[in-house]
Amino acid sequence: MPTLTFRKAQRTDLETIVALLASDPLGQSREDASTPLPAPYVSAFEAIDTDPNQLLVVVTEAGKVIGTLQLTFLPNISRLGAWRAQIEAVRIDPNCRSAGIGREMFLWAFEQARARGCQLIQLSCDHTRKQAQRFYEGLGFEASHIGYKKVL
Repeated sequence: MPTLTFRKAQRTDLETIVALLASDPLGQSREDASTPLPAPYVSAFEAIDTDPNQLLVVVTEAGKVIGTLQLTFLPNISRLGAWRAQIEAVRIDPNCRSAGIGREMFLWAFEQARARGCQLIQLSCDHTRKQAQRFYEGLGFEASHIGYKKVL
């Protein structure tokens, strides 16, 4: 297992993060990693960076960004007012996949959620990502809900 470092993403990481998001077939169909980056990415980064309930993270090995994920901390009235964490935008450099890095990223995210007092961690997964679904189930996630999205 490589030595991984987790840190809050910086503005200078944004091009790499978007490139990671675009590094698989699904991401290629919905991301634009051209440079300079389209302005909405910069605006989104600034909003995430200043929101105390958002944590955009990069994972580095020997100083090189090889992964990213976003954690959102959500207060809820349900479940006796329990906080939950939403994990999204998990990507690993294609050259680094299948080396246990994804598992380490999730274990790190679980600890961050516990440290923030979350009682539940959740994610959604595109129905076409069968391998990812097996990975999440191996980490103890259960497919407990049906999700819906509507493009506005």
